[in-house]
Amino acid sequence: MQQFSPQLVFITKKIDWFTDLTGTWVAWLNVPLMAIVSYEVFARYLFNTPTTWSFDLTYMLYGTIFMLGSAYALHKGAHIRTDFFFERWSIRTRGVIDSVAYIVFFFPSIFVFLLVSGAEGWYAFEINETSEQTPWRPVLWPFKMVVPLTCLLLLIQGVSETIKCVFAARTGIELEHKEKVEI
Repeated sequence: MQQFSPQLVFITKKIDWFTDLTGTWVAWLNVPLMAIVSYEVFARYLFNTPTTWSFDLTYMLYGTIFMLGSAYALHKGAHIRTDFFFERWSIRTRGVIDSVAYIVFFFPSIFVFLLVSGAEGWYAFEINETSEQTPWRPVLWPFKMVVPLTCLLLLIQGVSETIKCVFAARTGIELEHKEKVEI
């Protein structure tokens, strides 16, 4: 078996720990989301006093949870993939294909998305952009800044996943086994 740097294994464990931590923090955003939706349902149907702000907050919170949870989903292997061929390949073959995919497709596209979304979020901040969806008209830059933050989290987790793929390609051993997620 070929040697693999213990420092790289240590880095993957630290990145995975960080992703687990941020995934847990993001999951807690479901509590205010449920509270807002519940409040709106009670206000609208029991007291006939709908709010002007609940629609904006619910789509912003749900979008934030969905986006910021993507790095956690990458870590846990919950993103969609075509397992039909993949499961039949050896661990080395999977490692080679995933390594190439991360380096050629994942990192360049997420990096470009980071630059573009960061510029868009910054522009929204500079002009103090507000929503036109409801009369409440909340400021949009915090919501738009979720996209570059998501890209940053994905890039960080992508480093860990790439190291794991290279490890699998070189040694034929999975550094971390991903559970098959069925929906």
